[in-house]
Amino acid sequence: MTDAATPVPLRIDFVSDVACPWCAIGLVSLEQALERTRGEVDAEIHFQPFELNPRMPAEGEDATGHLQKKYGMPAAQVAANQERIRARGAELGFTFDMARRRRVYNTFDAHRLLTWAEVEGRQRELKHALLRAYFSEGRDVSDHAVLADVAAGAGLPPEHAHEILASGAYAEDVRTVEEFFLQQGIQSVPAVIVERRHLISGGQPVEVFERALREIAAAKRD
Repeated sequence: MTDAATPVPLRIDFVSDVACPWCAIGLVSLEQALERTRGEVDAEIHFQPFELNPRMPAEGEDATGHLQKKYGMPAAQVAANQERIRARGAELGFTFDMARRRRVYNTFDAHRLLTWAEVEGRQRELKHALLRAYFSEGRDVSDHAVLADVAAGAGLPPEHAHEILASGAYAEDVRTVEEFFLQQGIQSVPAVIVERRHLISGGQPVEVFERALREIAAAKRD
């Protein structure tokens, strides 16, 4: 039981990919919900890796063509979906620039850096920086020079980022965690898991996250 005046500590595992637009929407929504529950909930967020396209070649693919092929959509439907995503992001204060985000890239190395960033205490900053770099600026988040630059912008030493990217550091860690969540039945992201038990799927509205956080915190307090 937790005293009613004390914020309830909650562990949140945010399973996602940096090339997933609904993950960007879900993260901003979750963080706004946490702002609304400030003083009631004390959240510790851990960003867990998930690759939407683990077999994506190094050079990436044209974004529109990739979505058409993957989901069997005509170009007009892809454009409509992209506009819906852009509008949802704008409502939350996140910029999707679809004209700049022309390609889909392999994100494995980005997840390696995120694993390192957690050790360094800068994981959340790097996650935001990677989402902005890809969706707002259209940068190649598989390119090592870009990744090191983004890491520097998130307060991490770029020379160490280069060393990690040039080696196989954290590769096994990423694969192990990815396999764990796949075995747990996570097939789509974002998957927000609170206290290792409560799953909230998708880029939900702020109100949905807020209500879930309050309900879980109340149950834990009791």
